[in-house]
This record gives sequence, C-alpha cells and structure tokens, in this order.
Amino acid sequence: MDTAAYLRSHIRTVPDWPAPGVQFRDITPLLQDPKVFRVLIDAFVHRYMDRALRPDVVAGLDARGFIIGSVVAYELGVGFVPIRKKGKLPFTTVEETYELEYGSATVELHTDAVRPGDRVLLIDDLIATGGTMMAGKKLLEKLGATVMEGAAIVTLPELGGEQRLREAGLPLYTLVSFEGH
Repeated sequence: MDTAAYLRSHIRTVPDWPAPGVQFRDITPLLQDPKVFRVLIDAFVHRYMDRALRPDVVAGLDARGFIIGSVVAYELGVGFVPIRKKGKLPFTTVEETYELEYGSATVELHTDAVRPGDRVLLIDDLIATGGTMMAGKKLLEKLGATVMEGAAIVTLPELGGEQRLREAGLPLYTLVSFEGH
C-alpha cells in the first residue's frame, strides 16, 4: 500500500458533522497510532529534507497545523511559529481577516515571528476553501517572508481552495485527496 492510501485508510469520515450533508474528515486517528503518526510525519519530513525545498521556518495554522507543523519543524531542525486565532497571542501582532462560509475569522502572527527573506513552509491539516491558508500566507508576506509552499494532509478539491491557492501563486503539497465534502 502506498503512503497516501495508507494514511487515507486511517482518516475517519464523520457524516453530517458539523452540519447535515458535510462529510467531516477527521485526522485524529492518524495521531493516535504511533506507527501511523510516524508515517505521516515522515511523508512531510522526507520531502522537506531536500535542500531545494528546505524551509528556514515552519508556520502552523491554528490549531491542527500546530500538531503537524511543530513536529515537522523539530525533525527538520528549524524553528516553528504559530498562526493563531485572534486574541490568543500576547505580543505585538499583525492580523488578517478572511471569509468563512457563514461570516469571517481573523488570524494573527507575532511581528517578530519571521524575518524578511525567511523561506517558510506553511502547514495545516486540511485545505477546504483555502481561506485560512491564504490568510496565513498574507500574514507571513506582510513581515517580508516568502511562503515557499503550503502543505496539508488532506485536500477537498470540490471546495476550490486548492485551486484558489495555486492561482494565488502558492505551490501546494498534499498527501490525501477526498472528493466530496
């Protein structure tokens, strides 16, 4: 079994959550089994060990991007910065607001989280509409960093986020694709 199929077999689908008709892709089973978790982390680490793709910093999106991103950063020997929901960071921040299906949300980043010219890997668990990752990209770029690639475990192509991000010039690396949402 290839890596994508192996990981896919450990992602739980929860029907009708958080709303009727939604097929929620739950990654927590990937984290619960140490062997599966290692395969997941290694899939990212092996890609980014390549000198051409090696970041200076890994940025993780609140909250599941913290889980994956911090471990990937540790394994690569680089720093990790969290991109948090508004009001969670104690120091001076920059913020970016983005649209959700019903309303909007705001994410923040400390102003000293990255330096101009840093090559940043932006990581999250899932790409749906792409709003959160796009907001993270904009935050990092406000501080002068270059987002070299966006990475996620899962993409839901029908929701258009992957296409929007690529059209905005963000290369993407995802491990598992689920049609339908």
